[in-house]
Amino acid sequence: MTFIGWCQIALFGAVVVALVKPLGWYMTRVFAGEWTPLTPVLRPVETVLYRAAGIDPKQEQHWLTFTLAMLLFHIGGFVIIYAVLRLQALLPFNPAEQGAVAPDLAFNTAISFLTNTNWQNYGGESTLSYLSQMLALTHQNFLSAATGIVLAMALIRGFSRASVRTVGNFWVDITRCTLYVLLPICIPYALFLVWQGMPQTLGSYVDATTLEGAKQTIAVGPVASQVAIKMLGTNGGGFFNANAAHPFENPTALSNFVQMLSIFVLGAALTNVFGRMIGNQRQGWAILGVMGVLFVVGIAVAYWAEASGTATLDALGITGGNMEGKEVRFGIVASALFAVVTTAASCGAVNAMHDSFTALGGMIPLINMQLGEIIVGGVGAGLYGMLLFVVLAIFVAGLMVGRTPEYVGKKIEAREVKMAMLAILVLPLMYLGWTAVAVVLPSAVASMGNAGPHGFSEVLYAFTSATANNGSAFGGLTGNTFFYNLTLATAMFVGRFMMIVPTMAIAGSLAGKKLVPPSAGTLPTTGGLFVGLVVGVILIIGGLTFFPALALGPIVEQLSMTAKTLF
Repeated sequence: MTFIGWCQIALFGAVVVALVKPLGWYMTRVFAGEWTPLTPVLRPVETVLYRAAGIDPKQEQHWLTFTLAMLLFHIGGFVIIYAVLRLQALLPFNPAEQGAVAPDLAFNTAISFLTNTNWQNYGGESTLSYLSQMLALTHQNFLSAATGIVLAMALIRGFSRASVRTVGNFWVDITRCTLYVLLPICIPYALFLVWQGMPQTLGSYVDATTLEGAKQTIAVGPVASQVAIKMLGTNGGGFFNANAAHPFENPTALSNFVQMLSIFVLGAALTNVFGRMIGNQRQGWAILGVMGVLFVVGIAVAYWAEASGTATLDALGITGGNMEGKEVRFGIVASALFAVVTTAASCGAVNAMHDSFTALGGMIPLINMQLGEIIVGGVGAGLYGMLLFVVLAIFVAGLMVGRTPEYVGKKIEAREVKMAMLAILVLPLMYLGWTAVAVVLPSAVASMGNAGPHGFSEVLYAFTSATANNGSAFGGLTGNTFFYNLTLATAMFVGRFMMIVPTMAIAGSLAGKKLVPPSAGTLPTTGGLFVGLVVGVILIIGGLTFFPALALGPIVEQLSMTAKTLF
C-alpha cells in the first residue's frame, strides 16, 4: 500500500460526498414535481407522454397498485428483450451477422437485464448485434435503473407521509426519473467517453493487419451510449466480454475514475433525498455514514490483500503485490477500488478479473454482495435495502429499552419487522440454496474452472452475484450451460422481485401511520450511536448467515495459501 494509493481512494470518497447534496436537492424537486432548471424544456415532453399513455399525473396509487404496475412494466420488458435476442439474425444493424441467441441463454439474458443484474453468460462482441445491444440491453438499462429509484422513492414517501393510502404513481415516477435524471446525465457522459477514446458507431467491425502479418478483426459499435447508463444505473453489463478492462470500454485513467464516480453518485445522493423528504437531512447523512463505514473497511482489506500479494509470489521473487488479472494501466489500487465500488453498488462492471484476486481480496466483493449490496447499493435498491436493516436495528433497540421502536416519527411494529425479515432472508435462500445444489450436481461441478475452495468460491460468487443483482463473476466458472442459465435466472428474479414486494408492503403500511412526536425515550437516529448500531446489526446478521459458506471458500483458501498450497 502507498500514500498515493490512499490519496486516490480519499479523492474518490471526497468527490462522491461533494456531489451528494446538489444531486439530492435536484432529485427531490424532480420527484416532487417542482421546478428544476430542465423543467422549461422537459415539461412539455413529459405532458405529451402522459397524454399518449392516458395517465393522470395527479392521481396516485396504493402500494399494491404501484407494485402491480411495476410488475406489468417488467413483463413487457422481458418480452421485448427475449424477442430481440431470438430474432436478431433477421433484424437490422447486425454487421457481424450474429445468429439468434439460444433459447436458454436468451431467457437468462432477458431476466438478467430486466432485474438490473446484467449477468452475462456470453461475450457481447461475439454474440450480439448492434440492435440487440441498443434496443434490448441499453434500453433496459435505463428502465431497470429508473425502477430501482422510483421504488426507493415510494419507500421514502412511506416514511415521510402520514395517514395516507398512496405512495406515488409508478408511471409518473418512471417517466420523471428517465427524463429528468438519467437522460440529462447520460448524454454528456457518453460524449465525454467518446472524447476519452470510446467508440460510438454503427459501422462494421474493423479488419487490421498486425506487425506479424496476421489478420485481426477489431470489434467496435455503439459502445459509449451503453457504458454511460450501465455505470450510472449500476447495471454493469459490458459491450465487450472483458467489460471495463477492455480499452474500448475504459480507455484512460480519467475514464476509469469517472466511471467509478458514476457508479456511486446516484445511490449516495438518494440518502440526501431521504433526509430532505422527511424534513431532516441529518437522517440521510447518518445512513450514508453507515454505508461509508462498511465501504472504508472493505476497501482497506481489499487494497491490503492485493498490495501484499501471496507467499507463493514472494517465494518466486515477485514483489509489489498481486498483479495477476489486473490492467497495468490501472494497477492495484484502482483495481481494488473498482472491485469494492462495483460490488458495493450492485453494478457488476469490472476492470480486473475477480477470479485472480487473492483469497481475502476476492472475499470482500463477495461479502459486499451477500450483505444485500446496501453499501450505496444499486440505484434505489441500495437505499431501500439499507432501510430494511434500519427497521431491524430500530426493532432491536426497542427490545433493549422495552418500548415500541420508532424511526423518523413512525412506530415500527410487527408488520414492518416481519416484512423486513422476509425481504432479507430471501437472499441467502438463493445464495446458499443454489450453491448447495450446484456443488453436488456433477454437470454443475464440471463447469468449475478450479478445484478445492476456489472452485467453491466461483459457484458461491455466481449465485451471490445473481441474487444480489450485481452481475460480476469469478471468471473461472463456465456459466453458459442449461443448468446455470436456468438457476441463475431464477436467483436473479427472486433476488429482485421477492425483495421488492415486502419492501413495498412496508411503504404502504408506514404511509398509513400517524407521525409520532419524539419523546425523552426516543432513540436518536442521527449520531454515532445509531450508525454503530446499524453497522453492528448488519455485520451480526451477515456473519451468522454467511460465515460457514465463507469458511469453506475464501477463508480456507487464505489459510492454505499461507501454507503455499495452491488450487
